[in-house]
Amino acid sequence: MPSDRSALWTRYNRATADLDPPFAIVDLDAFDANSDALVAKAAGKPLRVPSKSIRVRALIDRTLARPGWHGIMAFTLAEAVWLAEQGTADDILVAYPTADRAALHRLATDEKLAATITIMVDSLEQLDLVPSNDKVTVRVCIDLDASWRPMSKVHIGVRRSPVHSPRQAGELAAAIAERPGFRVVGVMSYEAQIAGLGDAPPGRPVRGALIRAIQARSMPELLARRSAVVAEVRRHADLEFVNGGGTGSVAATAADPSVTEVAAGSGLFGPWLFDGYRNWRPQPAAMFALSVVRRPNDATVTALGGGWIASGETAPTRQPLPWLPEGLKLITTEGAGEVQTPLVGPGTRGLKAGDRVYFRHSKAGELCERVNEIHLVRGDRIVETVPTYRGEGRAFL
Repeated sequence: MPSDRSALWTRYNRATADLDPPFAIVDLDAFDANSDALVAKAAGKPLRVPSKSIRVRALIDRTLARPGWHGIMAFTLAEAVWLAEQGTADDILVAYPTADRAALHRLATDEKLAATITIMVDSLEQLDLVPSNDKVTVRVCIDLDASWRPMSKVHIGVRRSPVHSPRQAGELAAAIAERPGFRVVGVMSYEAQIAGLGDAPPGRPVRGALIRAIQARSMPELLARRSAVVAEVRRHADLEFVNGGGTGSVAATAADPSVTEVAAGSGLFGPWLFDGYRNWRPQPAAMFALSVVRRPNDATVTALGGGWIASGETAPTRQPLPWLPEGLKLITTEGAGEVQTPLVGPGTRGLKAGDRVYFRHSKAGELCERVNEIHLVRGDRIVETVPTYRGEGRAFL
C-alpha cells in the first residue's frame, strides 16, 4: 500500500501534469484545514492575518472570508495603502514602523486611507515623519517589546521596540495623546521567543529542552507585563485592540485576558519550520516543484535550481526541505543551490530526468517572492491560478 506521502506525490503530479517546473502550488484542502485549526486554537478571539506570510491577494481574501478572521497585519505602509485601495480589507495594521515618505503623505492626505490603516510606532521621532494635516487623524499602535529579560544584559527574543516597561508605554501614549492629528488605538506585542521558536526541533533534544524552559518562564512574565502596559496605555487612550502572538503561540496568547486579537499567518501555508512545534503542526499546504535533470551517480539525483533560502540567521534551517517523494535529503557540501540541488536518500530510487521533486520552504510567504503565480490544487486538479504580489508587479521589501 502506498504511503500518504507517495499518494500526495502522485496526486500533485496528476494535477500539475501540464506544467513545467519550477512552479508553486497551494493545496486548498490543507490550507482550509489549517485555517480552521488556527481559529479553534484562538478560542473565540479574532485572528488577524499577517500578509507577509501569504503575499497572494486571492488567498488573503479567502482567509478573511472564513469565520474567525478579521483584518490584515501588513508588513509595510506602501503595501497597506495598496491593499486598502484594492478593497482587500477595511482594517489594516502595519506591523513595523515606517520611514516611507511617499506612503506617509498618501496616508496623511486621504481620509479613507487614514480610517482604514493603523501605523506602528515605538518612539515620537517616527511621528515626526508624518506630514501634518488638520483634516486627517492618523491611527497609531504602540509596539511593545515582548522579549524576556531575566537579568541585566540578557535579551531573549527579537530586538524590536525600545518600549519594554509599563511606564515607558504609558509615557509614550501620553505624549502621542498630546499631539494633534494622532490617536492611539492599539497595542501590539510579538512574543517571538514563544511564537517563533519550535520547542521540539527534530534531532536536537537539548535545544528543544532549553527552548521549552525559556518559554515556560517567559510567558508568565509577559502576561503580567502586557496587562500592566495595557492598563497604563488605557489611561491616555481608548484602545480598540490589543494584538499579540503568532502561529506558534495562538492558544497561549489567546488565553491572555489583556489580548483582544491574535496574529497568525504562517500556519496557513505550513512551512517546514513548524514541524518542530509540539502543540500543533500545520498540514503542509504550500510547496514548489523542481525538475530532476540528471543523475551524477547511482545514489544521487540533481534538480535544476532550488536555492530558495529563507531569511534569518545563516543555518540549515533556512534551506528548503525536499518533501515529495519521501526519502530525499540535501547534501551538506552543496545544499540547495542557485542552479542545481543534488539530492540523496532512498527516495532517489526510480527517479529519472523529468520527474518532479516538491520542496517545502522553511518559512511561509517568502516562497511567493520567487514565483509570479500560485496554482491552487484541490484533489487531483488545479482549480485556479492566481498571481502573487510579485506577479502583480509588487515588491515591498
